[in-house]
Amino acid sequence: MSNTPMAATPLTRAVLEIDEYASGLGWDQPARLFALVDTAHLRSQEPALAAQLGLEDEPVVTGLTPIEQDEVPTDKPLDEFLGTIAWPEAVAGCALTVERLMLPPSAEASVPQGLDGARLASWVAGHPERQEVRMTVAVLRDGTREAALRLRDKDAATDVLTGPDLVPGLADALSTTFED
Repeated sequence: MSNTPMAATPLTRAVLEIDEYASGLGWDQPARLFALVDTAHLRSQEPALAAQLGLEDEPVVTGLTPIEQDEVPTDKPLDEFLGTIAWPEAVAGCALTVERLMLPPSAEASVPQGLDGARLASWVAGHPERQEVRMTVAVLRDGTREAALRLRDKDAATDVLTGPDLVPGLADALSTTFED
């Protein structure tokens, strides 16, 4: 994933690396969960895994290595699934990439009141201003957050938005995976 642009922090670099990976798989993909591990620690403690990931010849730098986990189940709500996860101490953080339909802020006032989840999703799917978005959200054990958003109709690395507060609800849900 060498095309990942330079970013200010290791967490931002990891989020952009995951976004690039997900972009290479195309759209209409299932959610994907990643453990984030300290790259230097991984190289020293798990050299075989580091070699498998192609990290053995990389210069020694501080950073985070995303390691994709087993498939995210589609038969239960995402928040329920995340509530079942507990990470070992070697995992510094985690990230999730997921596709959703979103409405621009200008359309939010027209959302009918009282719709349940399925009816609301159906209403959004039929809205003429809906946008398909891929969200990659990451959190560290210390609470640091980062996110990347990619719109399907602006599917280029130069159009990816990043920031710590872009998807606060998903970041909160990921943070709970580190609670005792």
